[in-house]
Parts: sequence; C-alpha cells; structure tokens
Amino acid sequence: MRILIVASYNKGNFAPFIIEQAKALKSLGCEVGFCGLLGKGLRGYLGNLSTLKRKIRDFQPDVVHAHYGLSGLLATLQRMVQVVVTYHGSDINDPKVLWFSKKAMHRSAWNVFVSRKTLEIVRPRKNYTLLPCGIDMTEVQQANKHDARRELGLSVEKQYVLFAGAFDNEVKNASLAKKAVALLDNDNVELVELKGYSREEVMMLMCAVDAFLMTSFTEGSPQVIKEALACGCPIISVDVGDVKERVDGVDGCFVADTYEPEELSELLKMALAFEGKTKGREKVIADGLDNQHVAQQLMEIYKTVCRK
Repeated sequence: MRILIVASYNKGNFAPFIIEQAKALKSLGCEVGFCGLLGKGLRGYLGNLSTLKRKIRDFQPDVVHAHYGLSGLLATLQRMVQVVVTYHGSDINDPKVLWFSKKAMHRSAWNVFVSRKTLEIVRPRKNYTLLPCGIDMTEVQQANKHDARRELGLSVEKQYVLFAGAFDNEVKNASLAKKAVALLDNDNVELVELKGYSREEVMMLMCAVDAFLMTSFTEGSPQVIKEALACGCPIISVDVGDVKERVDGVDGCFVADTYEPEELSELLKMALAFEGKTKGREKVIADGLDNQHVAQQLMEIYKTVCRK
C-alpha cells in the first residue's frame, strides 16, 4: 500500500511524531511518500494545491494521509485519491481554525481524532476513529537517573523539573509553572525549559529529571506526556487534552483540578518525593500507544478507505 503524508514543512522538517509514525508504517510494508506544505493560514496552504496534485500523479498513492485540519482541507480539494485526516488538537481547539477543520471532515473519507475532548467538540457521526499518536519505545528511555545526568552534565545534588515546552510558547503557560516552582521556596529545585534538544536528548532528559510539569491552556494528546511516561518520569499536569486518561492509575503522576499555582506546587512536592521510575512505560504499552500498534490500526483505516 502506498501512503502519501501531507503536512506542514514550514520549519524545514516534518514534526518528529509524523516521521516516527511513517517509519512504523514502512515497517508494516507500506511505501510512504511525503508532500511538505509551505505557507501559513488558509491562503498559504491552498497555494500548495498544484504541488500536491503533481506529487499525487508522480507517487500514485492509494491513500493521502493529512495531518492537521488545514492540511486536510487542502488534501480534500483534489478528488483523485481518498483522504484520511488526523486532527491533533490545535486545529479543533482554536475556533478560527475549527471551521476549516470541519470542512475537511465533511470532505475526507475518514477522520482521526487524538483525544476524546476534541471528539466532544466536533461530535462526528460517522467515518471516524479515536486514535492518539503513538511513540517509539527505545532503550534510551530506560536509562537510570544517575547515568542520564552524567550524560547531560547535570548536577547529582539538584532537583530538576522539566517544563513541557518552550517558555516563550504562550499556549504552554510557562508563567503558571514558574509560580508553582517558586512556591516550593527551594533554591535546590530548577525548572528546565524543553527547547533546543535532539530527540535522544529529550528522552535522556526525561530520565534525568525528578518530575515533568505541564501547565498548557490547550492540548490534544500531547506526545511529551506519553514520552515522559515511557521514561518512567513522575508527571504533574493540569487537566488538559487526554492527560488524565494517559496517566490514570500510574503512581507518581498527578493531575490538578485547577490552574492554581498553590495546588500545582503541592502536587510537585509529592512528585519530587517519589522514588525511582514510575510504571508509566507499562501504561503506554497497555494502552497500545507504541507506534507499531498505532500503525497497525492506521493500516486498517487505510484498507477501509480503499474498499470504499
């Protein structure tokens, strides 16, 4: 089966989870091609239509799989090949983009949603699947804290809290995280920005730190939560996206009821006191969220679309 992946290429590369998902599909025997989109906003995306059609004629895919709503809308403007669209959250949570995402939903052959909360917003009636993106399960994720800190040059004396993104990303709500850490009134605790690291370094960092903190205003099904779970890192998060479902039943992981820094700070104390790795890795496997299992489910979706 030949699958053409359509997604933004504005940063000069495809998102890591898209590349990793494509590799898992290849391991199942798929031939995977890519069509990278350049431009922002509706007009920017629609300017790629001729490029997409040319790619389809050259690659001859059985299915086009678009990631995010605007990519999906563009993909459905051609009628040569059936389209599957995955919606990742920002394309549903942002009212300005939601309208275009709904247009894509009506025109596509199948829609994939990564969390129940996005499903509750759009309430699709047919031809859809709830399927979070998977993650790669690697040996690096099983590194112990001491070795990981030595590899990254981190102090063995300090306690580190890894923030779920860049401090300057407004959606990630770094000010709340900083307030929660400040309330600990402990100079030995340092909040680390998740920015500028390679994929392997991110996994190593999640093994090295004492806790992972998410305070985002909106999320879909955040990959970093699944990755932190796979590394056995204690997690503190606000109730956003599908985080509560992902960490449910994992000791050392906590979801706040509010966006109050006082509550998050108290949960941070509990997470920092947790010893050893959590059972998060087992939870990811039990939920079937490694990339191989997710790719198998995508294959079934592609087969259904092709039969149409």
